[in-house]
Amino acid sequence: MNRRAAPHRGIDAHYGDVDDERPSKTQLKRQSHELQALGQALAALAPDRLAATAMPEPLREAIDTYRRTPSHEGRRRQMQYIGKLMRSADEAPLREAVAAAALGPARAALKLHETERWRAELVADDAALTRWLDRHPETDAQQLRRLVRAARRDAAGLPPEARQPKSMRELFRFLEPFIPLP
Repeated sequence: MNRRAAPHRGIDAHYGDVDDERPSKTQLKRQSHELQALGQALAALAPDRLAATAMPEPLREAIDTYRRTPSHEGRRRQMQYIGKLMRSADEAPLREAVAAAALGPARAALKLHETERWRAELVADDAALTRWLDRHPETDAQQLRRLVRAARRDAAGLPPEARQPKSMRELFRFLEPFIPLP
């Protein structure tokens, strides 16, 4: 038995053409879901960060309503409404606000690791002290040398459980203000 082509095929000569400028239904749905995900990320921001973010007032009110809505179905519908409002809003500042909120803890962790690395180098090597003073000439060199000597004394020859971490903490606290956020 021969199969016939579906009735809708062949009627529209431009069906599926590359020149068709309209986005497909799948692309529209994908964009809508991305906007809803951005809306959820905005709703999850801290209130002070959200207040500092530039956005249209109806969108801000919709996000506030979303936060106050207790039921699951109500929140789902409100999020769809937020996605609809976001179609007309400028996405760039909204995405930047969400990215900045996500990078905050990561940048603080990088600063912490950099400070720990410098502390370990200063305790392990005399040349590190020279490198530190070259990079940070505003450092009180005498106090830094005193803290490094105390940390080396505490770390020398003692097992890890018998060490007094006070001097290491003091050295860390001294170094921390000099390390910029990445």
